[in-house]
Amino acid sequence: MRFMVIRRAGGGSETAGFPSPQLAGAVPAGRWLHPSARGFRLHCRGGTWSIEEGPFPEDELVAGFALIDMPSREAALDWARAWPRADGEGDVELEVRLAGCPGECAGFDTGAVPHLTPWVVLLKSDAAAEADFAPPPAVIDRMNAHNAAAVQAGVALAGEGLRATAQGARMRFRKGAARPAVIDGPFTEIKELVAGYWLIQTATRQQAIDWVQAYPFPCLPDLTVELRELALPAHA
Repeated sequence: MRFMVIRRAGGGSETAGFPSPQLAGAVPAGRWLHPSARGFRLHCRGGTWSIEEGPFPEDELVAGFALIDMPSREAALDWARAWPRADGEGDVELEVRLAGCPGECAGFDTGAVPHLTPWVVLLKSDAAAEADFAPPPAVIDRMNAHNAAAVQAGVALAGEGLRATAQGARMRFRKGAARPAVIDGPFTEIKELVAGYWLIQTATRQQAIDWVQAYPFPCLPDLTVELRELALPAHA
């Protein structure tokens, strides 16, 4: 089973020094995002696109994530419990989500290191995603074909869907607490939730926008996508 462990924003994650070398080294599977001031959101309403520039409120943001393969949900929670306590000086919130598209759109990870500007594309959730709505097979086929073509072109490096938060949990670490608190889903703050992600690389910001606007999302004509620059490790 694959899980995404999402490190929510806070604890200095919106500063230029995040993540610290110690945190990055302690979570080798982690992918970290630059502050949202360097990102933006694309909103599609009725088929018309608009751009909203960052920064955004911390309580709506993802600071980083890790994709892990575990035999069970409890094993994934145990992995999250071992999160470095030095992160955020002990005050950190993680979200543990079961990965996978309800309609069986194939996840992928090429393992390639970006050589152009890397963008993490976060598809914001909606009521259909929180109901684990499965798109029609024809839509899934278009998504798989688009992903495969983007991989072949060297644009898409990774991508994965997420199941509804009813199958997930949040883990809250608090300074001085012996163990983190675990809160089972579902969660109601839909605008804060993520339904899936892609990692793409482009030479320009406009190319990233063009890629998103050309994608055959199942939730069109109304959706929100957040684009955040990936913070690469010093050796990449």
